[in-house]
Amino acid sequence: MKKLAIERRDFLKVGGGIVAGAAVGAVGSHMGSGTDLTALASSQGLSGDEASAALQTVVPPGKYDPYYMFASGGHSGQVQIIGVPSMRLLKIIPVFSRDSFSGYGFDGDVDGVIRAGSDPAKSAPLDWGDTHHPALSETAGQYDGRWLYINDRANGRIGMIDLADFKTKQIFDVPNIGSSHGGVFVTPNTEYAHISSITPRPITDNGYAPLERYADLYRGFSTWCFVDRKTGRLVPEKSFQIELPPYNQDLADMGKLASDGFGFLNSFNTELALGQSDKTKDPPIESGASKKNYDYLHVIDWKKAEKVVAAGNFVMRNGMRVVALSVAVSEGILHLVPEPKSPHGVAVSPDGKYIVISGKLDPFVTVFSIEKIKDAIAKRRYQGKDRYGVPIISLDAAVAARVKLGAGPLHTQYDGKGNAYTSLFIDSAVVKWTLGSDSGTTDKPFTVLEKIPVHYNIGHLAIPGGDTVKPEGKYVVALNKWSLDQVQKLGPQHPVNLELIDIDSTPARTLSSLPLGGSEPHYAQIINIDKLNPLKVYAPGTDPATMAKSQYATVAGKERIKRNGRVVDVYATLMRSHFTPEQIPVTVGDTVRLHVTNIESTENATHTLAVPAHNIQVTLDPGEVVNVEFKADRVGSFAFYCAQFCSALHMEMYGWLLVAPKEA
Repeated sequence: MKKLAIERRDFLKVGGGIVAGAAVGAVGSHMGSGTDLTALASSQGLSGDEASAALQTVVPPGKYDPYYMFASGGHSGQVQIIGVPSMRLLKIIPVFSRDSFSGYGFDGDVDGVIRAGSDPAKSAPLDWGDTHHPALSETAGQYDGRWLYINDRANGRIGMIDLADFKTKQIFDVPNIGSSHGGVFVTPNTEYAHISSITPRPITDNGYAPLERYADLYRGFSTWCFVDRKTGRLVPEKSFQIELPPYNQDLADMGKLASDGFGFLNSFNTELALGQSDKTKDPPIESGASKKNYDYLHVIDWKKAEKVVAAGNFVMRNGMRVVALSVAVSEGILHLVPEPKSPHGVAVSPDGKYIVISGKLDPFVTVFSIEKIKDAIAKRRYQGKDRYGVPIISLDAAVAARVKLGAGPLHTQYDGKGNAYTSLFIDSAVVKWTLGSDSGTTDKPFTVLEKIPVHYNIGHLAIPGGDTVKPEGKYVVALNKWSLDQVQKLGPQHPVNLELIDIDSTPARTLSSLPLGGSEPHYAQIINIDKLNPLKVYAPGTDPATMAKSQYATVAGKERIKRNGRVVDVYATLMRSHFTPEQIPVTVGDTVRLHVTNIESTENATHTLAVPAHNIQVTLDPGEVVNVEFKADRVGSFAFYCAQFCSALHMEMYGWLLVAPKEA
């Protein structure tokens, strides 16, 4: 692709006055090398728009991005923090997958969450996951910067990240569901974090039923995980589920303001297609699940469900309180609304008045009105019931508009100015369009304003606060699946491509992109950094699992090794640039329990304890205590060391694990 050289007069005109002539001259005259800014841009082969975009996104050393984007990592099992507008990858938070850099997943205290959050019936813990939908905690419908929740698409689990120290503190293996896609999304005051199944499971005692009994023995579940507002932890005994028909419940969103108290779930495969087998001539699932013209939007009154559970009208299933499907119907908790087949995205507008549905096979988005839905329920404007007795609200009674956007609409975000932005997977574009006149300043409701190309095949998109009651607009980040010609070839698999778009300008302008390898972000949320208040260091001796002082905290001068039979407890400290004790003598077959305290008090003075040949690597931030237990099952002299470069004498920071033979 030919790059355009830039002339001074072109550069001064770009960006709607973002870079004024005087500013260019000032910058050019103050550059240390004496190089003129326009000449520098020209030497890089930048067009005027490209040079302007670079100035809009640069964040110089020592300055900070105004926003952080929390993006899922897909089957990397992680969460990534990306600065906006710099689009710099700042941090990776492991959740469901082991991570040797942070020492996560190697069975220290806080690192033991993987094992604690795995099905105990399995012989080994699950140590991978598929992160999909991060959900920042909210107060009054706005991000409050306290916690982050994310689902495991593969195994039906939720991880909870404490944003005080940006570490995963809990994994909840949700009963009765397998793979999940309907969440995580939180209620407006984080009373609950919601997750639902995407593939139904049998409701039999042993969890198995032949597919011939699919219609009567398989069910989906909408799960409302209670959140302890002091700790952010999910409380299973205060949580509940709502039994659903065995459709594939897809993405969800929470009501807010006008629709507060409701949750909305898309679905597909209301045909109950099961795919091909040797016994049948059924079509593949992808075609069998697309026969009908409509699937169902699930409308769930979670506040009514909460009251039903409080009244004791539930059954226990695998330790979870469950509102039976029949009760959900009789109590008016669950309603269905026809929606175009194979829908994917569902997004509630900032005022809560509209629910926007995107059908992958429909060039239109369907806009439902919560007031119409409430009115239809009150007046029982039903077109019938499904095979499980769930009332179906008439489509005409619920729809506010149908807006034609283009090929492959998926997901929608809002800018807080009355506009919606919807991703088009097939068209590789973002469409800007207006909501109803009561949701903004527009006098042209449900009108397409602009189509912004992206590179390529966009899935989700994110706007700062774009799914809250007060979006901040300014930027859209397109989470594109393909990069293709956007990066040099790196083998058969390409990085994904995250694209930053300025939506304050008219027309919108693409500013930069972030080719991102090693992960596939599905969904992201962007928060103003002013809402975050992370720790700089832990209080001395902190157990990060409880955020309180650890009973194993050790101070300088109190280090010791205690033997009780075949169990050896080591109370150790580390600081720049040594371990205490530096020699740990044990006998083969001993159980060794390391209680390690980082006694540093300086910000970023992080250390690690890496033990070769024993699969042990723990990372300790200043003030942190970590506990690791292992069996000394091989004779030898093993030099443990600090894997984090920490001082000029970093290479001297090591010690010895001495595992003597029994006869010694």
